[in-house]
Amino acid sequence: MTRPVGEPSFEDLTARARIRDAAVRLFAERGMDGTTVRDITQNAGVSPGLLRHHFGSKEALREECDAYVLDRMMEIKQELVFEGKLANPAVLPSIHPTIMLYYKYVTRALLDGSRSAAAMFDDMVALTEQWIAKNAPEVSEDHRAYAAVMVGMQSGMLAMHDHVSRALGVDIFTAEGHLRMAEALADFYSHPLLDPEFVTKARRAMDALRASRPPTAAGADPTAEGA
Repeated sequence: MTRPVGEPSFEDLTARARIRDAAVRLFAERGMDGTTVRDITQNAGVSPGLLRHHFGSKEALREECDAYVLDRMMEIKQELVFEGKLANPAVLPSIHPTIMLYYKYVTRALLDGSRSAAAMFDDMVALTEQWIAKNAPEVSEDHRAYAAVMVGMQSGMLAMHDHVSRALGVDIFTAEGHLRMAEALADFYSHPLLDPEFVTKARRAMDALRASRPPTAAGADPTAEGA
């Protein structure tokens, strides 16, 4: 895998980092259940005992991989968008393989139905909420809801990889497919679809609906019968 500009080569990584990177690659391709400790250590060029020494278990390693991938995705977004590196024609080709790997990793993680997957989604929402508050606070009065919907929409595209790829006629996990999807996303986020007057009327209607509903008791399940 090509490493982003400025990151160390495989030979320069510590044993712990080699184990983590090998696990990220294998979890992305095979999933947690389809990857063994031996697979990871063979890929990393270390012994199974060294994995246990650094991480304790495959589950603990998975947790560190989750945190690492999320942190790196946010760092890459920050570097490309807000530090102006996207304007450098050499940067995107160098970092694109890593972006694709992380997309595959997140897709696998979110679809495996585990508590780790739920925690990853929650972390993605929290990080996105923080990012909005720092970089685009005017985009919504409810940063939490905006972040949750945004993460859900983008994760949904990845989770529906086969269907989106079929509709586009190209695999979105290839360079060509990802760029086409990214261009569509850029269009989506840069062009409002709703007329401001319509949005104002819709918000008034939603406010009226909210005001007409009885308050939900603390701790009550609003989905329960009779709620």
